[in-house]
Amino acid sequence: MKTYPFNALVSRMKYIRRWSLMHAARPETLSEHTAETAILAHTLCLIAQQVTGTPVRPETVAVAALYHDAPEILTGDMPTPVKYKNERIHTAYKALETESAVAMLGLLPPALRQPMAGYVTGRTLTEAESRLLKAADRLSALIKCIEEVQAGNREFAAALEQQKGALAAMHCPEADYFLERMLPCYSQNLDELTRGED
Repeated sequence: MKTYPFNALVSRMKYIRRWSLMHAARPETLSEHTAETAILAHTLCLIAQQVTGTPVRPETVAVAALYHDAPEILTGDMPTPVKYKNERIHTAYKALETESAVAMLGLLPPALRQPMAGYVTGRTLTEAESRLLKAADRLSALIKCIEEVQAGNREFAAALEQQKGALAAMHCPEADYFLERMLPCYSQNLDELTRGED
């Protein structure tokens, strides 16, 4: 009987460490990042629906977020300064990610390849949904930088400013809403978080 290793391979995201060129107070895995990005993407989509009036599909975007870095299982996590060092490197890495996605989809039963393809490649998303997923990805990185700096790790200070700048440059009202009303809570302690306020 033929077996299909797609899910077993995806489960290996927990072994891939992010921020590999930087000392981290607490290492972050690709699994952690994708889970947080999915939660953030879902939240941004709800903000889009309920606050800015943008028609999006929160559940579809959340599932796409779970797979948005899946090609890195085969390519590894390339550090941002290297990935964006110049256009040639960025273009080559994008092509490698595309090949990785195709190879991974080939590890599924044939009947599942087409339905999964849109999630692994992100092609199932509209332009507005892709923008929100990218914003969620940036927010996840920003939150990691904040946590590291709050832990006294200056290694992430420059990355923190870069992520703030990248988010501001997106001009994403949903991300701006999150930054103003939700991000400040990430510096609260547990008692403050559970007390809440209206």
